[in-house]
Amino acid sequence: MDRRDFLRCTGLASAGLTFSTHPLLAAAQASASDRWRVFEVTTRVEVLKPQGMTRVWVPMPLTVDTSYHKSLGTTFNAEGGTASASGDPGYALGIVSAQWQDGIKPALTVTSRFATRDAAVDLSKPGKVVGDRAELMRYLRATELMPIDGIVQSTAMEATRGAKGDLEKARAIYDWICDNTFRDPKTRGCGVGDIKTMLETKNLGGKCADLNALYVGLARASGLPARDVYGIRVAKSEYGYKSLGAGTENITRAQHCRAEVFLTGFGWVPVDPADVRKVVLEEPPGNLPTSDEKVLKARARLFGSWEMNWLAYNFAHDVALPGATKGKIGFFMYPQCETAEGRLDSLDPDNFRYQITAKEISA
Repeated sequence: MDRRDFLRCTGLASAGLTFSTHPLLAAAQASASDRWRVFEVTTRVEVLKPQGMTRVWVPMPLTVDTSYHKSLGTTFNAEGGTASASGDPGYALGIVSAQWQDGIKPALTVTSRFATRDAAVDLSKPGKVVGDRAELMRYLRATELMPIDGIVQSTAMEATRGAKGDLEKARAIYDWICDNTFRDPKTRGCGVGDIKTMLETKNLGGKCADLNALYVGLARASGLPARDVYGIRVAKSEYGYKSLGAGTENITRAQHCRAEVFLTGFGWVPVDPADVRKVVLEEPPGNLPTSDEKVLKARARLFGSWEMNWLAYNFAHDVALPGATKGKIGFFMYPQCETAEGRLDSLDPDNFRYQITAKEISA
């Protein structure tokens, strides 16, 4: 990817530069009725026990604009070290990479601004949307943790039996996930997304990176282009769900993976069966029956729409971090770090250490 093109599409020029005024930011400030909301998210990384060369990677917002999400720029500063931006445009992946020599205390600050508006597709009115063939083929492929043959394919066939057309198949898979999986509070982070193991062991518990990956894998195995969208919640829910929002400006542990499926005539359709199961488990008073009104409303809403109190990072799987020595990661949703001692635990922000904060600039 040409560096100048990458910087232009993300609004990023170099470390330490300030944000320029973006038309969306100006519009949001000028009109309270504008549907777009503008947020700023800051990730601060301080490596407590650096050894030898220390490297840190932080995800950036989507590097392509969508109907629900637009990046307004990213700045970064690696104190005592060097930093750069890179990425993979095919997966809207942006990465801030920083490194420090031995003997220097590593500290990195990455600040991103972006605009969001709620995503919704009217599934009663198909249009003439036709996807780009190369893009759709990309989201029909297997990944390391998401095969689309064997037990995944046979499960997809079972889930979609009797469904006519792509929309019915997509809905059938969504219903299968909602009915057959559960949110497991013991799962670390958002899970790992090893869908073959989930199906083989018949342990269909997990969190968003597991349950929504299962949706994506079953959809791909059914011939439907689908993708995970990795991100983080940045604000409370305005639809009355305490479990589906960030309660404070500290969003360090608020990562959330969603999913999209491409349907001819409709384009990319947002889905989130994992959040249906989150409502069941966590919405007060907790452990709600699936017949509860809040669960039924969430289930109806989350096939075809998302509330955009959420920052989208990328669509990528099997990510090779620039300069990393410890191999690929399944997905890039948390800050990552390597020292001479190895790769740090990205799910342990207190000992890593990093903090992510969010604030709304305008609505």
